[in-house]
Amino acid sequence: MSAPIFAPADYLDLRESDHPALFHGAIQAWDILSQIGYYLEKRLVPANLGRVIGQPVIGDQVYIGEETVIEPGAYIKGPAWIGPRCQIRHGAYIRENVIIGAGSVIGNSTEIKNSFLCNGCQIPHFNYVGDSILGAKVHLAAGVIVSNLKLNGDFITLRVGDQVLTTGLRKFGALIGDGAEIGCNAVLNPGSIIGRGSLVYPGVAWRGILPARSIAKNATEVHDRTT
Repeated sequence: MSAPIFAPADYLDLRESDHPALFHGAIQAWDILSQIGYYLEKRLVPANLGRVIGQPVIGDQVYIGEETVIEPGAYIKGPAWIGPRCQIRHGAYIRENVIIGAGSVIGNSTEIKNSFLCNGCQIPHFNYVGDSILGAKVHLAAGVIVSNLKLNGDFITLRVGDQVLTTGLRKFGALIGDGAEIGCNAVLNPGSIIGRGSLVYPGVAWRGILPARSIAKNATEVHDRTT
């Protein structure tokens, strides 16, 4: 039996990104997580075309697009590529190997590392996003944590029916499809897959695969949004 495929095109509209080349040759969407650093090393030309307020900390290997606003108290370690018309708010911590799409908001007490965000993502309050891929217009409400490492440090696997699919990664947070909404204080456990247009209710600790246009009311109760 062939392994299940979680192709980038099934979760992401890469027309909503300036970096579709990163996904060339990716079979599973998460294949790109080990390539973000190399991609930035080869393509990133540091520049600041945005507006800096006060004295945020901005590393040497950072690109900031036009009309992006960097507020005081933000820390952008880099390498990082931040698209145009973004808001990087006070208290944001953007670590190494991060790509942020146009029109995104990274807010207070939000930490991001080794992640890819398509255009229009909203991560505005008290969030952690590690080793993850977010589609266009994904919204993480206040307090959402995208956990990227199992407590025992083992490789992250996905259960698909009777099959167990090994990702080959020890750090992998989530693949979140376009337009998904994750409610306040929810936790996405390592290796979570959230389909396009799906909702995870506030406070849910989610593990596994949530199909497109579904609602997760708790860890076991899933409904179709279209019914």
